[in-house]
Parts: sequence; C-alpha cells; structure tokens
Amino acid sequence: MPEESKRMNDPAVFGHLDELRRQLIKSAVVFTIVFIFALSTIHFWFPYIIKDYKLLILSPFDVLSFYMTISLALSIGLSIPFICHFIYQFVKPGLTKRESKFFSLYTPVIFLLFLFGLTFGYLVINPISYSFLTGLGAIHFDVMISASEYARFLLYTTVPIALMFELPIVALFLATIEVLTVATMKKTRKWSYVILALLSAVITPPDFISQLLVLIPMILLYEISIRVVARVEKRRLLKQEEEEMLVT
Repeated sequence: MPEESKRMNDPAVFGHLDELRRQLIKSAVVFTIVFIFALSTIHFWFPYIIKDYKLLILSPFDVLSFYMTISLALSIGLSIPFICHFIYQFVKPGLTKRESKFFSLYTPVIFLLFLFGLTFGYLVINPISYSFLTGLGAIHFDVMISASEYARFLLYTTVPIALMFELPIVALFLATIEVLTVATMKKTRKWSYVILALLSAVITPPDFISQLLVLIPMILLYEISIRVVARVEKRRLLKQEEEEMLVT
C-alpha cells in the first residue's frame, strides 16, 4: 500500500494523467465541432446517403435517429486523423525511436486505407447487398425499409470493411517491431485465408455475393502485406550488413 500510494503521488504520474486529460479534451472538442458540422450540413450528405432508395419513416423519432446515426458516423470518420494525432502525441514519449517514426510516417496512410475501405463498401458492397436482399424479400413480401434501419445497414456494409482494409498497416507495424515475419505469414497463409473468409462472413450481410466481394480484396491485401513485410525485412537486413561493415 505505501508503495502504491507513493507511485500515485509521483509527479511523473500526475504529468501523464494531465497530458492524457489534455489530449482527451482536444479529441472531444474536435469531435464535437465535426459533429455539429455534419449535423448542420446533413441535407448536403442526404442524397449521397440514401441514393435512390425509397425509405420510410415509421415514427417521429425515426428522423432524429437517422440524422443522429449518420452524423455520428461522419463525425467519427472525419475526426479519425485528428484523434490519431492526439493519441500519438500522448504515447510518443513512451515509444521507441522506431515506433515513433512508424506512427509519424504512416498515420496519413492509415486514414487513406480507411477511406478506401469505406468507398469500396459504399460503392460496391452496399448497393449489391441491398439489391440482393430486398430482391430476395420481394419474392414473398412487400419490401419497406425504414430510414433508421437503412442507416444501420449502411454502417454495417461500410465501417467493418474499412477496418479490414487496415491489414497492410497492421502487418507493417508488427514487422517493424519484429513480431511478424514473412516466413510466418507464408506458413499460416491457408489458415489466414480461412480466418479472412470467416471475417468476411461476419462483417457482411448473409449473401454469398457480398461475402465473396469482400473476401477477394482481403486476400489481395494479405498478399500485399506479405510483400510489405518482406521489404521491411530486406531493409533491416541491409542495415545490419552496413553496420557490420562499419564495425569491421
């Protein structure tokens, strides 16, 4: 107990907590500003969100639910670069030189891959899944989709896919800190494909077409990740050889 009390009274601990508080406040302020912007400009985003679909409002709260869901999603997406920067500023003192360099260089790439994943989900997975599932339902039922349900469906067919597109960055980071190797990725390739197939089934609507359309780019991203890790290993090997030559 005395040791724990001593650690809690350590000025360094208070310094870290104060820095965490500052970064959290910055993140909250940015998110709030972006949310207000997204909500106030919802009529601009509206045609791109609903496309040509005929949606229903089933209760007075459906409109509010739809606007809030879409505004929150837009706010999270647009705030990601800023929040990542604030997180980096907080953890930077505890990072090694290699880790710090990684985060400073690849934060823009993380955001771009996230955007590519969102775009792929929005332009490919969402319309195909929507058409397939509503067409399937139209065989025996009158299909009527509420605005709030469609908002959730839109997020379901975009955000998880955007996160999956971060696979090369995850592989790059693990290779940078020498946790992941090309040999490991090649050895576990078949099992990795199985896991990707299961993830594709989980994050997409229950139709084979959508699952296949997600699985194919995931496999391509896995193969790209192997090549990315190979480049990291090659650079590390060359650097080690140069250092050995300097020593000798």
